[in-house]
Order: sequence, then structure tokens, then C-alpha cells
Amino acid sequence: MERIYLDANATTPVLPQVLDAMRPYWEEKFGNPSSAHHAGQRARAAIEQARASIARLLNCSPKEIIFTSGGTESDNLALNGVLKPFLDKRQPAHLLTTEIEHHAILYTAQALRSRGANVTLLAPNREGVIEPEAFRAALRPDTELVSIMAANNETGAVQPIGKLARIAKAYNPAILFHSDAVQAAAKLPLDLSGALKNVDLLSISGHKMYAPQGTGILFIRSGTYLAPLLYGGPQERQLRAGTENVPGIVALGRAAELAQDWLSAYRDRELAALRDRLETGLLAAIPGSSVNGPVGDADRRSPNTTNLRFEGVDAEALLIALDMQGIAASFGAACQSGATEPSHVLLAMGLSAQQARSSLRLSLSRLTTSEEIDRALKIIPAAVARLRSLAP
Repeated sequence: MERIYLDANATTPVLPQVLDAMRPYWEEKFGNPSSAHHAGQRARAAIEQARASIARLLNCSPKEIIFTSGGTESDNLALNGVLKPFLDKRQPAHLLTTEIEHHAILYTAQALRSRGANVTLLAPNREGVIEPEAFRAALRPDTELVSIMAANNETGAVQPIGKLARIAKAYNPAILFHSDAVQAAAKLPLDLSGALKNVDLLSISGHKMYAPQGTGILFIRSGTYLAPLLYGGPQERQLRAGTENVPGIVALGRAAELAQDWLSAYRDRELAALRDRLETGLLAAIPGSSVNGPVGDADRRSPNTTNLRFEGVDAEALLIALDMQGIAASFGAACQSGATEPSHVLLAMGLSAQQARSSLRLSLSRLTTSEEIDRALKIIPAAVARLRSLAP
């Protein structure tokens, strides 16, 4: 049975070109990039080449890129790095974030609150989008940091972070604006010298953009001060001590090059068309189904993601049924897959717990084929119909 992978928001496959780029740095090019000899400097040059590739994707300076172990570490470094100096001095510090963030943000905010930070969680509208007017009203004189994701991992809803960052800077130029762009990178344009020029910090994870797990970056705009998260060596501007993951960094750099090619060729539109065919087909074939999140304008959603609600169906049971028939999907964030609580994102959007538990996330990758969508359009409606027939 050929399996159909529709859980790319959990993790993407490592592309063959990415694997080929990193393989030599496990084998003959294994030098420590902090060493002064040829092997070490060869590894150092590879890191800097990857840094430049990522900077080109984001339209920023290579000096503004810090390598990390992934999106969670980048988010922690951004939030803790900004607020720790205020908390250490017991100075007022307000963090403004949202109810729909990834738990890497929400749990870090919770920890910062326990240390004395003032934290506001802003609610989205029914489509899962933060309204600029509500955002403006939530800003305060003691706001030091804003953290709002670029695209939601569960619904694909794209947040207007460029506009929100402008509002924050107009309110107080000293406010720092961070965005978790883990689900936006390699899917949506991220121009840190253009539309996102007011964004000060931005997180990316390699395994969401066809590089291996265990790689990531934090963009830190020049002039932005952060307290270190790790202490030790002088690596990564003394913000991220420890010998760099050279193979992973090389892979992330190559993935960034491929992403730039993909976006330049407007291949994201092809992916969106494939997603729309899957979504439209399921809505037509399954009575009592609907979309959770923005509909209509393609720019309001990540091109690969749909979150669908099937009335009267338990999503967990549906996932098991689909997995047995060769389809991998999800009902929320991968890190919460073992949780029994309904999605905090869908609840924040106003869905009931029962509606949230009837919702399924389908996320395509660049490798998803039209033939796989055709098969999914047969398997999923049949599975939903069977579960409904078995319901009391």
C-alpha cells in the first residue's frame, strides 16, 4: 500500500538535494568550525555560506541570522532574551501575544509570567486572525515585546504581521516585535527589508521546510539586544554557545536556496491549487463539513493547509481509520498529538469542544501529487461515512 502523507505541518521530508548537501559534513568534512586548521575553517566556511543563503531568502543581512536547534529554541531565545534583563532588575515588562500561538510561545510566556512579567493573550476573530484594532487597543506603556506568529500551524491562517508591527512601532518605537514564522518559511514570502521591515525577531525551523529536525534560526535585527539563553563558548555572537551542528546548518542553507527557487517560480500557487482541490472535493462529498479558518482570498491562508470539521465524527477515530488506509493526517499540533484536550487554537476561534474534536488538519508538501489527492478524495469520505454509520 502506497501511503499518502498529509501531515507536512508536523514535519516535512528531507529533500534529496538537502541530504546530498549535508552528507559530506558527516563524512570527510567533519571538522569543528571553531578550530583554526583547514578542516575547521572548511566547516566554518560552510556555515557562513548557509547563513548567507538564509539571509537571501529573508532579505536581511547574514550577520542577523543566529543558528539554533529549531523553532522552540528560537522562540525561547527571543522571549527570554528580551524580557530577562527587565525581570532581573524587577522592572515592569509587558508581553503581548495571542491565544493561538504554538506552545513554544505560550509556555514560555507562562514561565515569564511566573517570574513577574505582565502577559496579555489576545483573542483572534472567528477565522483565527488577529484584528489590528484589537491589537492596537492591547498595547500598553510598559509593552516591551510583541510575539505574533506569521501563519498558524493548525489552520494556516496568515496573520498581518507587517501591519501589526507598524502599529506597534507607531505606538512606541522601542517595542520589539517577534514572529514565529515556522509555518510560513518556504511557503510564503518573508521580506525583512520590505513588508516586514518593522519585525525585529523571527523564528524558523528547518524540519518544516525540508531540512532535518534539530535545525533552526532566529533572525535578530541589527541593534537588538538579547540576553543569552545558553552560556559557554563564543559561538553565534555569544548568544548560542556550543559547537554548531554543521551538517544540519548546511542542510538548512540548501533548503533555503530551494525555497527561494520554489517561491520565485510561484510554485506555492500550484500547491494552493492542489490544496483547494482536496478541500473543495471533501466539502462536496461529505455533508456537514466546513472549513476552520479563512476562506476565499488565497493570501489569507498558508498554501498547503486546510483544517476541516466533520459534524458528528470523532477526529481521533478518523485519524486511526485513515492511518490504517495509508493516510497520515493530524488533528492539531504534532507536539500535542497525545493530548486529550481539544485544540486551543480552535477553542480560541469560538468553536465548541465538540466541534474542535471533530476537526482534522490536512497539510500538503511539495512532494504531494495529484494522484494522491485523487486517492484521498475517495478514502476520506468513505471513512467519515463509515464512522457516522457506527455512531450511536
